[in-house]
Amino acid sequence: MNYREFGKTGEKISALGFGCMRFPEYKEGEKNFVDQDKVDEMIAYAYENGVNYFDTAPGYCSENSEAALGHAVKGFRDRILISTKCPIDAGIGADGYRKRLEKSLSRLGTDHVDFYHFWALNRNSYNNVVVKEGLLEAAAKAREEGLIRHISFSFHDAPEVIRHIVDTSEERGVKMESMLCQYNLLDRSNEEMIKYVNEKGLGTVAMGPVGGGRLAAPTDLYAKLTGKASIATYELAFKFCLGNPNLNCALSGMQNLDMVQKNIKVASDDTAFSAEEWEQLGAAMEEIKKFSELYCTGCKYCQPCPVGIDIPRIFEMYTYYNVYGLKDHAKNMMKNYLQKEGKTFADCKKCGICEKKCPQHLAIREHLEKVCEILCD
Repeated sequence: MNYREFGKTGEKISALGFGCMRFPEYKEGEKNFVDQDKVDEMIAYAYENGVNYFDTAPGYCSENSEAALGHAVKGFRDRILISTKCPIDAGIGADGYRKRLEKSLSRLGTDHVDFYHFWALNRNSYNNVVVKEGLLEAAAKAREEGLIRHISFSFHDAPEVIRHIVDTSEERGVKMESMLCQYNLLDRSNEEMIKYVNEKGLGTVAMGPVGGGRLAAPTDLYAKLTGKASIATYELAFKFCLGNPNLNCALSGMQNLDMVQKNIKVASDDTAFSAEEWEQLGAAMEEIKKFSELYCTGCKYCQPCPVGIDIPRIFEMYTYYNVYGLKDHAKNMMKNYLQKEGKTFADCKKCGICEKKCPQHLAIREHLEKVCEILCD
């Protein structure tokens, strides 16, 4: 495994981070449960092969992710870095922040969180909740007490807001120590700010390194651009992220052992791109942009839908249809979905709840109508 200095935190972080939002699950009655045996196997394999950064959150996997991760790392908790997050709701206040932190600690079965994130910040939630309600000071107090080792934030807004968050928190005497943001070959909008915060001493972690699945299917893109033998696109995507000298870690939400093994192989490869290849890969962004009218990362923040529409699943089908040209495959996926009584736009009540929760600010209802019309044809 390759390791990098994690900003000025004093930590060394594995190039691959384990995202814990897609643990394998099963259903009993109306409740979802994590398959703990599979999770234990995946986490143990990742740890034994050098992964030392594990990222979870209270809402992941039907609110079971933190407890599942805590169980899986009991034997080596003191040798890894755990990252989790605090939801930022208006009215939370310092007391609410503390209660959420303590609940996460209890679920994780640990006495401290290594990196505790203000979750999914934007300008409004930062200014009107984190700052106004004293959450920066609450975080600093928790850090002084050893409940948090490093204060962090994850981010969903215009790139320039990152500078605002980092600079103003520092002015208030509470320095941010790491940042988690969207970054991949398809979406480089945060690239300049990643460089900025890295120069300020923050650790940097990329979520969505394979673009919500868009960069996971086979393609000959690399061969066309470089004239060299093609490589798997997920490998290309990871190498692009990890080739950025200002980025410390690429975070992947892994669902099974095979995915863990493949990602570890890529993150352990010492072969780097040349400057020329890096330029060529950057140019690939322009080629892929034409496929980006529907850029769903599969984060599932839009779920649950009040009428049960699996929006990320349907948009994933469209990725296969539109981006990779696997039209028959995509339509077969929709056919199987419908056979299992899956809901589509025809069932939509047009309430708009999904759009209010979407970090990418997608016009979900408009896209859903178009996609369902194509795939259900």
